[in-house]
Amino acid sequence: MVVAAPLQVDAATVAEAVNFTWILVVSFLIFFMHAGFAMLEAGQVRSKNVANQLTKNLLTWSVGVVAFFLVGAGVSSLVGGGGFAWTAGNDPASWADGWLYGAVFAMTAATIVSGAVAGRAKLRAYVGYTVCLAAVIYPVVTGITWAGGYLGFQDFAGGMIVHGMGGIAGLTAAAVLGPRMDRYNEDGSANVIPGHSMTFAVLGTLVLAFGWYGFNVGTAAIFTGSETTVFNGDVLGRVALTTTLAMAMGAVGAGGVSLLKTGKVDTLYVANGLLAGLVGITAIPNVAAWWGALVVGALAGAQLPVVFTFVERTLKIDDVCAVFPVHGSAGVLGALAYPFVSPSVLSGGSGAVIDAFITQAIGVAAIAGWTIFMTGLVFFIFKLAGQARVAPGHEQAGLDVSEHGVDTYPEFGGRDPLATDGGYRETDGIVRPDGGRANDGGIKLVMAFIRPDKLSDVKEGLAEVGAPSLSVTNVSGRGSQPAKTGQWRGEEYSVDLHQKVKVECVVADIPATDVAEAIRETGKTGDPGDGKVFILPVEDAYQIRTGEGGRSAV
Repeated sequence: MVVAAPLQVDAATVAEAVNFTWILVVSFLIFFMHAGFAMLEAGQVRSKNVANQLTKNLLTWSVGVVAFFLVGAGVSSLVGGGGFAWTAGNDPASWADGWLYGAVFAMTAATIVSGAVAGRAKLRAYVGYTVCLAAVIYPVVTGITWAGGYLGFQDFAGGMIVHGMGGIAGLTAAAVLGPRMDRYNEDGSANVIPGHSMTFAVLGTLVLAFGWYGFNVGTAAIFTGSETTVFNGDVLGRVALTTTLAMAMGAVGAGGVSLLKTGKVDTLYVANGLLAGLVGITAIPNVAAWWGALVVGALAGAQLPVVFTFVERTLKIDDVCAVFPVHGSAGVLGALAYPFVSPSVLSGGSGAVIDAFITQAIGVAAIAGWTIFMTGLVFFIFKLAGQARVAPGHEQAGLDVSEHGVDTYPEFGGRDPLATDGGYRETDGIVRPDGGRANDGGIKLVMAFIRPDKLSDVKEGLAEVGAPSLSVTNVSGRGSQPAKTGQWRGEEYSVDLHQKVKVECVVADIPATDVAEAIRETGKTGDPGDGKVFILPVEDAYQIRTGEGGRSAV
């Protein structure tokens, strides 16, 4: 028989414990957004800059969170009117529901900037700015808003305070640094520089969207009330609904405008639009009507292609990952939309709407002005010291090598290509040497340019005619194959240098014509762009190890 036992802990204590656990869970969820930022930004940069972008994301958290612990949290308290309260001296319980929760928000604002300055900012400049942002710039923003409430500003989860501020900071930093090499021509026209992985960009977007529920829904406590404990279901439900609807409409809005502009639904615009919809609703998910979430999300997504084009072509600012239209202008839009989509404000009449709009506009202007001034100052100081931007040669070679000494995609270097391209091996592990006598007693070089996906077939064909020894190089070139048109974030670009694999096979005892025929047969698809095969004479050959020369060296 089960006997009911009286509750040993009062309801208020249980509610406090649940809320405390909830804060920890959503803090971890928001931290996981850094994985999304890393994938999203890495996908939008060129392959030679991927490691640099990933390193910046790692150091944003690592360096920034320490700066926020030592200085930033105290600055926020000081500006908010509570005095400088050093985190280490506070009640340990506040380290989780106070400092950690604030830290994950601060680091989100910081990491947004890295996407705008990708491909040319020195690591030391970016890390130095991250310290300034985490210690001073962002804490002052939270001090005049959440901590102090001086502006009477409506921003539930950081649509303007976190994302708008980060997007504006990114735009400012990109303006001071200047565009990437070859981004603009002498006449001012822009060149499209596609990122290296649409897959990374889209998967990063979805990871961010998942973490965003911690951002928005997590900001609402499960229980409220001081004397009586009340389940906060109405707010939780509204925030979950409006966040989801705005997210969806952001993707729809951006895709729709992309379709109108180019006749195609651009994948990256849809992904970026989804995030813009989330940014747009983040300031107001607890007060917006369901229809308001649809409107704000659609507008935030729709403005994305328009604002990106304005930034690129009119302002001539190279915002690599479109952080301003995704986070900056969408954050501003959401904050200013508050009085027009909030039933409580609308019920107060036009006077209430105007008053609320003025308050929101003042808040937006204050945050934007402070962010532009401080970000511009920090990066301008780095620029004067010659430490803001990498050298032209390093930028051309890629920041992965120049800043980190690594190659994110070593391709054929550093690993055995035979393990992945259908390589030929003898059973005893020794590659079979050429045998017989041909080529009029001379040495021939068979050189072919083939489709990359046909390399495995060509290697098998060469092995079948007894000529498995070869050299392989990734190249790009132009022949009779027509140029192809690509699209990156709604802008078309033409590519007439096509990716090929160059296969070189030096033969002495195997007829060169047999080798050329084997390549032709196995490399053929029947479509333009299959490539060409050439046979060239070789004057002589020497083996480095033995010193043998002529045919025996081959």
